[in-house]
Amino acid sequence: MTHVLRITALACAAVLTAAAADNQLTAQEKSAGWRLMFDGKTYGGWEDPARKVPPDNGFTIEDGCLKSLPHQTLNQDLFTTALYGDFEMEFDWKISPGGNSGVKYRIQDRVMLADEKPGQKFEDRVNASMKNRRKDRPAKGQEYVIGFEYQVLDNAKNPDALRGTNHQAGALYDMLSPLKDATKPVGEFNHSRLVVKGDTVEHWLNGVKVVDGSLNAPEVAKGSAARWGADSQVYELLVKHPKKECQISIQNHGSDAWFKNLKIRKL
Repeated sequence: MTHVLRITALACAAVLTAAAADNQLTAQEKSAGWRLMFDGKTYGGWEDPARKVPPDNGFTIEDGCLKSLPHQTLNQDLFTTALYGDFEMEFDWKISPGGNSGVKYRIQDRVMLADEKPGQKFEDRVNASMKNRRKDRPAKGQEYVIGFEYQVLDNAKNPDALRGTNHQAGALYDMLSPLKDATKPVGEFNHSRLVVKGDTVEHWLNGVKVVDGSLNAPEVAKGSAARWGADSQVYELLVKHPKKECQISIQNHGSDAWFKNLKIRKL
């Protein structure tokens, strides 16, 4: 190899290495307004689970990833401390076999659920909790997040995928189906992009635009009414979504799920 070619090869390798570094921004990304949401080491920018009372044991930081854990004592998402209106967000994720998770945005409310009653439907429990809010933070239980979800799922083994394509990876959960299954095999990282501007949303998965729709689409009202009832507070919040500056969360759905390279820029 000549001296010139050797220098060129080294330069190319350096560029590729810089581009492949996890949880970092390139100079070009910084100049374009991108901001890291996760530094790979700390909960900076997120509600630290360990600082809650009682502490939340549903997340950890592992190998440069935010990781949701099964068997948490209090089922709760991991929330950003900042609020976002119009934004573009990118993140990489992988899911465990049969796993389920998601990224929630335009979050309208968070409610700590009342104690579960025997035979009670989950939706009835949420609706009742909205009407009569508990004021404590229990050691066991669940906090429910009312918002819109970019679905993260093992399409092959999770039973939720069989309920319809609007429950599969990349979907606007329960509302808009992905145009195709663009997932990589379970155990590999997928790359997602989420664009929220006004009422329009785009979900991208591994370079494919799988959802291009509106939060005012008929499917949003239809899906919300079918699940929650058209007279419920949850339905009202999802259909009208009055809050435009909102937290973003990583969902803990009782599965091992890994997230890294989370970055965002305001639009």
